Amino acid sequence: MKTYALTLDLKPDEQLIAEYEQYHQKVWPEIKKSIKDSGILSMHIYRFGNRLFMLMEVEEDFSFERKAGLDEANPKVQEWEALMWKYQQALPGAQAGEKWMLMKEIFSLT
Repeated sequence: MKTYALTLDLKPDEQLIAEYEQYHQKVWPEIKKSIKDSGILSMHIYRFGNRLFMLMEVEEDFSFERKAGLDEANPKVQEWEALMWKYQQALPGAQAGEKWMLMKEIFSLT
């Protein structure tokens, strides 16, 4: 099993942040299925202000490229992503179209 940490910002608007959290209390079943089908074993999203932090545990053969291909071919995932972009904003330094940014691990206590 591998672990990845990612980050993203929400637009700094309390109403939009509240709506975003409401959507994540009732994530569409098709989205949950697509996450699991891509090899993600568990996913947690945390928020501080408008900053999000996602922790994913994935299967050993998980690939971001494979997940992107599956997502691109799934109309429901595309609908969800378009809806979520209403609430999200790219981080400074992100390339055009980049949302969640992979974080570099700098410390581990094991």
